[in-house]
Amino acid sequence: MRFVIVTGMSGAGKSTALKMLEDAGYFCVDNLPIPLLDKFVRFITEGNSGNIHKVALGVDIRSGSAMEGLTDVLEGLSISGVKYEILFLDANDDVLVKRYKETRRTHPLAGKERVEKGIQEERKKVEFLRKEADYIIDTSQLLTRELKKELDDIFVRDEDFRSLIITVLSFGFKYGIPSDSDLVFDVRFLPNPYYVEGLRPLSGNDAPVRDYVMSFETSRIFLDKLEDMVRFLIPNYIQEGKNQLVISVGCTGGKHRSVTLANALYQRLQGTEEYGVRIEHRDIGKDAVRKNMDETR
Repeated sequence: MRFVIVTGMSGAGKSTALKMLEDAGYFCVDNLPIPLLDKFVRFITEGNSGNIHKVALGVDIRSGSAMEGLTDVLEGLSISGVKYEILFLDANDDVLVKRYKETRRTHPLAGKERVEKGIQEERKKVEFLRKEADYIIDTSQLLTRELKKELDDIFVRDEDFRSLIITVLSFGFKYGIPSDSDLVFDVRFLPNPYYVEGLRPLSGNDAPVRDYVMSFETSRIFLDKLEDMVRFLIPNYIQEGKNQLVISVGCTGGKHRSVTLANALYQRLQGTEEYGVRIEHRDIGKDAVRKNMDETR
């Protein structure tokens, strides 16, 4: 039997994850009282539940003071020979606050205080679970379909879990530096296709712009040095326990140079089982939107 404990920060997507696991054939129970956990496991493992081979159990701060006894319960399961995996869903504080404001729900630990207070208190109470987790997924920047793919890879196809997800993000400085950036690189020193006839309406996703930017030796040297530094940092980030790395590459408008270099770095970082890589172009279409708005005024 495969037994998964789904836990983490309130608002990080535990309920969504449980629904996805249920769709994948797991028998799911959410918010089971912790004192009943060992009885539930015995019921399942002793064959009293019929043909159930995959179980996912949601446990979180809603259990209140009983959370303090979870360590003993889990230790008892291990002594009994019950194998379990812990999936911890997390997100950064700003994202959690935003989600709570959007849903207009109150944090279980906030009471009459601000949501931020509840989040800080919850982090302290669930830290022991995060340290014991087999899988940590940061949902701060994950789309629903991306979360589903992560869960399918781990709990359906049994693929090796890649704990670090790298997002290579292009952006325009005139629209602001992405707030979730871990590393920021400014490529405004490179020749700008914006001033080359025929290239302005195109983007770094188009071959003419890409060929122009990469035709300069400075661009190629920069890319080599950037890749070398990132490859040096990745294993150190993994060892430190980091599970989300956002590498932001910026130019003036986020359309030409940054897109080209971000794409090139993304391509070079692919093809490894140590981490996952995704690409995102935050501002690639904003110039066109702004132009259309100006024309309609």
